[in-house]
Amino acid sequence: MTEPVFSPSAARYDSMEYRRCGRSGIRIPVLSLGFWHNFGSYKPFQEVKAMAHCAFDSGICHFDLANNYGPEYGTAEENFGHLMEASFRPYRDELFISSKAGWDMWPGPYGNWGSRKYLMASLDQSLKRMKLDYVDIFYSHRWDPETPIEETMQALVDIVRQGKALYVGLSRYPADKAQEAFSYLAEHDVPCLLYQDRYNIIDRAPQCSGLIDLAKENGVGFISFSPLQQGLLTGRYLNGIPADSRMARATSLREDVLTPAMMDAIRGLNSLAESRGQSLAQMALSWLLNDTRTTSVIIGTSSVAQLKDDLKALDNCYFSEEELRRIEEISAPVQLKTL
Repeated sequence: MTEPVFSPSAARYDSMEYRRCGRSGIRIPVLSLGFWHNFGSYKPFQEVKAMAHCAFDSGICHFDLANNYGPEYGTAEENFGHLMEASFRPYRDELFISSKAGWDMWPGPYGNWGSRKYLMASLDQSLKRMKLDYVDIFYSHRWDPETPIEETMQALVDIVRQGKALYVGLSRYPADKAQEAFSYLAEHDVPCLLYQDRYNIIDRAPQCSGLIDLAKENGVGFISFSPLQQGLLTGRYLNGIPADSRMARATSLREDVLTPAMMDAIRGLNSLAESRGQSLAQMALSWLLNDTRTTSVIIGTSSVAQLKDDLKALDNCYFSEEELRRIEEISAPVQLKTL
């Protein structure tokens, strides 16, 4: 039986907020969909498609990918390529698609870090997997301490000039190296569009290092990933470690993180969220969006139901001074402030 042709909601842009990326002409949704987990080879494609369709129907037109997202490496991009062929090709110009390179991708000396050879080869591979002529933004996924920053940045400049990316971005750079990169890119007429980092109620490293303000001063947007601290800022761990959780599977969240102090913080934040009529996850997303320096927050999801629940965070992004003070008081003992 032939599946019906995808027809997105006519009201898809009515309830989503869009914020400008620094000093640019680009606005992106305040919630973006990340393909790090749950969009690769371990997820049935029908579920991948359902989540992506739901996101687009809800006004999420920014999809965040990287070369090694999966798992397995490359399979999130492959599934996105299937989405392009199955659903999204007629809507390509409504979509803002990213990829990145900087972490390990293939064996040998040319499949990691920040060399010109790796970045350019990786993007060529990503475009083939995603069935795209170009990405809207291509990131250097991390600073490479052994490659001259001029080589990495010039590769980004040349990628834009070759038409393989419209914009470039940086992820997880230390503040001093981010400033060097911002300056080089601006001087070569390819200004950095977005700086991406882990940032949430618990992990305050970009705030404490001054990176959020640095991005703003340089006309660069700031986009947060891991807004729920790998699931800690949800109700999953209020009563211990669920058997099917990331922590139980020892994938991307270690069990030793769940200290008594962390448990106290999670439960205190959950109580505050309940008083606001929100889940802990919704409040954590709202807290990030309450800060106007945050251009967008990248959310992950494992189901359509979870995605719809996260979208409810947009219903209440206002915090009183007392609520903000309480969040600081509760989270202070467990805040991470350095990379």
